[in-house]
Amino acid sequence: MIHITRRERFCAAHKLYREDWSPEKNEAVFGKCSNPNWHGHNYELFVTVKGEVDPETGFVIDLKKMKQLILQHVIDKLDHKNINLDVDFMAGKRASTEMIAISIFDVLKPYFEEESVILHAVKLYETENNFVEYFG
Repeated sequence: MIHITRRERFCAAHKLYREDWSPEKNEAVFGKCSNPNWHGHNYELFVTVKGEVDPETGFVIDLKKMKQLILQHVIDKLDHKNINLDVDFMAGKRASTEMIAISIFDVLKPYFEEESVILHAVKLYETENNFVEYFG
């Protein structure tokens, strides 16, 4: 079994806020991330799949196919969007980095299974200092 990772980038806005909380409580819990006028990040996404090497191609997965799946099902939906308002797979979810990573994993998993590889992990950098990693 071998792992291969593809990196993609996207820029998006979001807000961490609970309507059922007061502005003061939102500020206390979410800090600047509760800004009523949103805020944005330049995200870096790392998608890792694993599987056996195909003896005919030498690939676990064709990287062109991997790129296409990530762009079509994730990046095209997130890039230059408001995660809270514009992204179908985030509807009704808190737009924390943790929830974004889990949702990306859930979106991509069946597409990689169709390619006979296992989605191993999604790593999402929100800033150069903060990232999450989700293994399903």
